[in-house]
Amino acid sequence: QVQLVESGGGLVEAGGSLRLSCAASGRTFTRYNMGWFRQAPGKERSFVAAISRSGGAPYYADSVKGRFTISRDNAENTVYLEMNSLKPEDTAVYYCAAAAGWGITKADFGSWGQGTQVTVSS
Repeated sequence: QVQLVESGGGLVEAGGSLRLSCAASGRTFTRYNMGWFRQAPGKERSFVAAISRSGGAPYYADSVKGRFTISRDNAENTVYLEMNSLKPEDTAVYYCAAAAGWGITKADFGSWGQGTQVTVSS
């Protein structure tokens, strides 16, 4: 399996921006489609964004479309989530995940990071 470590979370005011990073190790990074999920207190973990092995075909949840951008650097074994125009409802623990196939459900992803907290104040 691939090991994933997220970073870049923190506290930001509404309207602000954050960039999350997820560093991968252990297996060939380009074997995996990558995704970001989030989990707010008391809620289920939900899909945010996904990107294919080559970096094409980014796909977003409707709630973040136009505000968040997923990208990857295969030379650096890293996937990013650029988050702009943040809202209080974006507050959650954000998780990076890796999938051998293409999908956007939790069950499609076999490897997960430990998560990074994002808090957006109003």
